[in-house]
Amino acid sequence: KIDKYILLYLNKGACCRMSDRILIVDDEVEIADLIETYLQSENYSVSKCYSAKEALDCIQTTEFDLAVLDIMMPEIDGLTLCRKIRERYTYPVIMLTARDGETDKITGLTLGADDYVTKPFRPLELVARVKAHLSRYERLINSSVQENDIIEIRGLKIDKTARRVWINEEEKQFTTKEFDLLVFLAQNPNRVFTKDELFKEIWDRSQESVFFKKIFSSLFSLHIMEVNPTDISNTQEKQKRRVEIYLY
Repeated sequence: KIDKYILLYLNKGACCRMSDRILIVDDEVEIADLIETYLQSENYSVSKCYSAKEALDCIQTTEFDLAVLDIMMPEIDGLTLCRKIRERYTYPVIMLTARDGETDKITGLTLGADDYVTKPFRPLELVARVKAHLSRYERLINSSVQENDIIEIRGLKIDKTARRVWINEEEKQFTTKEFDLLVFLAQNPNRVFTKDELFKEIWDRSQESVFFKKIFSSLFSLHIMEVNPTDISNTQEKQKRRVEIYLY
């Protein structure tokens, strides 16, 4: 049961709008209900599903601003659901995992998740992360810039306003963090950054654990190899070498 005084505290600081709709998917009913209660206390509109199959039907008929997905679910797991969401949508995805191992977290982030929370978790921390991701996402989609902000570098075209990317005139799909990383590097040409500097700029987690930085390092290597537009005919070995140079 949730302490009524905690809920009173949450409601006291809640905003008045109900515009942000959040999808919760977890086969553990108590956890899904707990998350729903905390988010509703912040005046978010919540849709709750107890299976990935149910969620797949839900996302076809409802527009969401953020999703919270449990990884370990029967039949269809959260990683598969995340991949399905990323095929059509760019809103933030936060993964819930009961494991401390690297595999699920690396896989989830690679498939397009924006963040992860390990069970058991503090509900207030999850609410804070939801707020942060929604705030960042809303600033991006509600940009008041009248003309799209375009960056073009040797066959690479980045539309910052629409968050779209073309490589040699072929449009490519990027997750939220991949796009942020690409834009940051494109806006800082001829500069070398350490992994820690990029970690702080893109993930805003300078105080996080060494473990999460290891995950970031693995993903960062993949991102650079995917967006290198200078020579499409480069071999994988040459691309890896470029990664090693820039990550030194």
